[in-house]
Amino acid sequence: MTDSLPTGGLETDALQLPGWTHVYSGKVRDLYVPADEAITEKIGQECVLVVASDRISAYDHVLSSEIPDKGRVLTQLSLWWFDQLDVEHHVLASTVDGGVPAAVEGRAMICKKLDMFPVECIARGYLTGSGLAEYKASGTVCDIPLPEGLVDGSRLEEALFTPSAKAEVGEHDENITYDDVVAMVGDDIAARLSELTLKIYTRAEEIARERGIILADTKVEFGIDAATGVITLGDEVLTPDSSRFWDASTYAPGQSQPSYDKQYVRDWLTSAESGWDKSSDTPPPALPADVVERTRARYVEAYEKLTGRTFA
Repeated sequence: MTDSLPTGGLETDALQLPGWTHVYSGKVRDLYVPADEAITEKIGQECVLVVASDRISAYDHVLSSEIPDKGRVLTQLSLWWFDQLDVEHHVLASTVDGGVPAAVEGRAMICKKLDMFPVECIARGYLTGSGLAEYKASGTVCDIPLPEGLVDGSRLEEALFTPSAKAEVGEHDENITYDDVVAMVGDDIAARLSELTLKIYTRAEEIARERGIILADTKVEFGIDAATGVITLGDEVLTPDSSRFWDASTYAPGQSQPSYDKQYVRDWLTSAESGWDKSSDTPPPALPADVVERTRARYVEAYEKLTGRTFA
């Protein structure tokens, strides 16, 4: 989170939490800062409360329908991953005893105040999505040349750092080159962001594969810890909202792979049943109950397969 908190967020019905002031809402998360010095003194440093909602977005729209327990799944999975990674991260507390309000325990984290870099740090181990589209057009991903003959789902010889520039809520992130990152943050920081991103991906890919899941790609974000000056992992990490997870047992290059995310939502919105034109300015319709339930089940399945825990 930043010294100058983000602006231009969504208008939401964010909870009023005693001791905290709501300052921003993104597509999924609501941000709060301490309303008085007592909280800051208890935590021991400047902090921000990050609360994951059950909101879901698709095609740059936040839907009117919510996915029950999605905020808890994202938060609990992120917390689990933070424990697996040997990387400095932003979480200070995640329980009531640590200062999290009881009303949002399980889906909230008290985090270090970070000055975030304006870069979405993406690691790709497999070719798909926007990377595949660029490859078909030019044989590259973020201007990195790739071998001929790759198809949707091809595993890359080595994972790539393929950054994008952050966009405002409702806009598309834009793929950029490594040189663009250097121009934005300097040589040393660009090199460190690439190193940390690929380190996280490599470790997470190994862990996921042991559990029968392929981590195709992931997005992480970093900032400078305002208290220490250390580059620190922020936001969420390795969730179905920030990563592309595939079932290893059904993986087959040359076709679109079923993923542990909001694919049910995307598929329904683009179906004849929904009647919605994603190229229009019309908001998406509400989701049918069965799409909501299947999407919830997919998020929970990802959590349980990765962590080995039962989601309560």
